[in-house]
Amino acid sequence: MFSSSPPPRPSPFSSLKPYTKYAPLLLLLIVNALALSLSTLSIDDDASSLNFPSRSLKDGKNALTGHKYTSIFIDPPPLFPITSRTILGFTLSIFGLLLAAGGGIGGGGILVPLYTLVLSFTPKHAIPLSNITVFGGSLANFILNSSKRHPLTNRPLVDWDLILVMEPVTILGALVGAIVNKLLNDVVLAILLVVLLTLTANNSLKKAFKMYKKETKEIEKRKRQKDVELTNQVKSEEEGGESENLLPKGVSDELLDAELSTILTEESTISLQKVLSLTILFIFILTLNILKGGGYYSPLGIHCGSKGWWFSNFLMTLLIFLFMYKVRLYLVKRYHTKSRVNYRYVIGDIQWSERNTVVYPMICTVAGGVAGMFGVGGGIVKGPLMLAMNVHPQVSGATSATMILYTSFTATTSFFVFGLVVWDYAVVCFFLGFVATWIGQVGMTKLMEGNERNSYIAFSIGGVVAVSAVMMGIQSIISLAEGKTGGGGGGICG
Repeated sequence: MFSSSPPPRPSPFSSLKPYTKYAPLLLLLIVNALALSLSTLSIDDDASSLNFPSRSLKDGKNALTGHKYTSIFIDPPPLFPITSRTILGFTLSIFGLLLAAGGGIGGGGILVPLYTLVLSFTPKHAIPLSNITVFGGSLANFILNSSKRHPLTNRPLVDWDLILVMEPVTILGALVGAIVNKLLNDVVLAILLVVLLTLTANNSLKKAFKMYKKETKEIEKRKRQKDVELTNQVKSEEEGGESENLLPKGVSDELLDAELSTILTEESTISLQKVLSLTILFIFILTLNILKGGGYYSPLGIHCGSKGWWFSNFLMTLLIFLFMYKVRLYLVKRYHTKSRVNYRYVIGDIQWSERNTVVYPMICTVAGGVAGMFGVGGGIVKGPLMLAMNVHPQVSGATSATMILYTSFTATTSFFVFGLVVWDYAVVCFFLGFVATWIGQVGMTKLMEGNERNSYIAFSIGGVVAVSAVMMGIQSIISLAEGKTGGGGGGICG
């Protein structure tokens, strides 16, 4: 799947290099055709044959547990005529998107409560609209980030090696987390969610303040020593020029230099092979999830808890494990190659050693499990996680936004297939997400460049998580008070 650095040779894709930065966007469009074909398959309308989330679209009673559930299939509020409540909801959403834009973490934790509490949507419609809004925002982020370079070295800002490690295992964790979600009581989930988001926000903001203080000291130091540093730089260049090329390089040194040059050249552009590999995996996972039912109707009539349901989950898990096995082989081999040629890492780079290629995927799996268990977007977990991994803030924001492009697109496609998209609101939400995120991203970039601070990204991430903790806490309390939750703890299928 992946290869290390062989001697330079012409690539059949060399003529496509100028366009590789747009590859993820173009490749994701393939899924649309898949979704359209799947959406024409027959759907079983018999409530007795549906899994728990599907049955929640109808009134009824669980024959095994006796738990009564009320239909959430309620017509959404009309967009027109536009009311003051609609204007308030969209205005607050814009502020949430502006806050989330810099950190590249979507903002779903803010949008879902807003769409539910202010715009009066049921979760069945609020969650798809939130995904569509986040997809519009992630598209804006992707377009802006595709031309940006790493602030410390000559490579794209988005770290595709990090995406290859984080995204597949996050999906794996989300599959497990979604099952755990069915087993826990709603009150327990609500409490754990608020506690988790509060702790995450606290840690992220602590990290942001620490970075801010460090940046302040560095700025003050640069101001004091600017003249001294310039003088030393001139002396260093003069001394270096006198001793340059005194000893001829050996053949082995030249080979190492050639290998290092190859690595640097490869890293200077986006790898189409990596993009293709991840996109193909996503298409397979999306297809299996749609055929399984994805929490709603199954086009193949697969019921929750049936052999087909378990086999689908097993197959998705197997695909992810095989993918991660190949990724690990590639990263470890490349790590040893870099060590041999004395590759110089920059601040925020992760060295993919044997240990790190096991530890970090395990952490990401847990993060995905948390996202799946609480029904929150992956960005709200992965953004703070990358900060904790000491990834450069700019790289963290751009990489997180790219991962959200994948996840929000696949989620939106699933909602489209199952007929859960409210089209008039969806169009508004998409453009709202795109424009607000574009403005927020451009504003954040100018703010960072003008003040020479990357900590603003960390503040953005911590702020979004903190606001999400408050908003989702309020939503959970109101839902529990009004008895709108399913109760939970009724088993995997209800």
